[in-house]
Amino acid sequence: MPQESAVYTHGHHESVLRSHTWRTAANSAAYLLDELRDDMRILDIGCGPGTITADLAALVPNGHVTGVDIAPEIVDQARKLAGERGLAHTDFAVADVGELDFPDDSFDVVHAHQVLQHLGDPVGALREMRRVCRPGGIVAVRDSDYGAFTWFPEVPVLDEWLALYRRVARSNGGEPDAGRRLLSWAQAAGFTEIRSTASTWCFATPEERAWWSGLWADRTTASVYAAIAVDSGHTKAERLSAIADGWREWGAQDDGWFLVPHGELICRA
Repeated sequence: MPQESAVYTHGHHESVLRSHTWRTAANSAAYLLDELRDDMRILDIGCGPGTITADLAALVPNGHVTGVDIAPEIVDQARKLAGERGLAHTDFAVADVGELDFPDDSFDVVHAHQVLQHLGDPVGALREMRRVCRPGGIVAVRDSDYGAFTWFPEVPVLDEWLALYRRVARSNGGEPDAGRRLLSWAQAAGFTEIRSTASTWCFATPEERAWWSGLWADRTTASVYAAIAVDSGHTKAERLSAIADGWREWGAQDDGWFLVPHGELICRA
């Protein structure tokens, strides 16, 4: 079976987790929430540190939520968070979305946020998600689309950042412009009843600009992504430093604005 990802481009540096732990069901899975009932069984794939998983569990108090991720240390963080929030109806496991260790028809909802963009075979992953979803259940996916990111002011070095990120992600076997491709992938996976929508993250307040620019400046020079970018010959360390400075320059602008668009699907199994 295809592996979840040849290389996870971001890794789990603190600057990456700074973003992951900010994510909630409200800001990252709003398109799904009206579909939930309080007794559903949910599988959250690529759960990361578990913030979305825990929110979903709070919405299904008479159901059960299972979170899975390919990184054992991140699964431990998610498990700890669920315990701290008193969510006894959750469990967690290390798993690869390409080969899930669950029987057919195990879940009412199978959810994945920002996962398909990192996979060499997103269509195969969607088929596997469909396999473990009960007939009539929901497969829900949401992914950003890097090629559609836009910002102001137009700090030129951020264009270099975007082109570099897309090269690195694709060299790792992923597809950074996944958002626009979700509908096509779902159709190729055999889904016929699909609701396709889009939503955004927008960073425009002083606090939001400082947070978003700071985590990307740090990610650009200190994360797994940075190491891969240099070691694979895509760029040099001094260019990464210049890009990080560009992020800080953008973040300091009083009129700074950054838009992250996402594609999202509700697919009926």
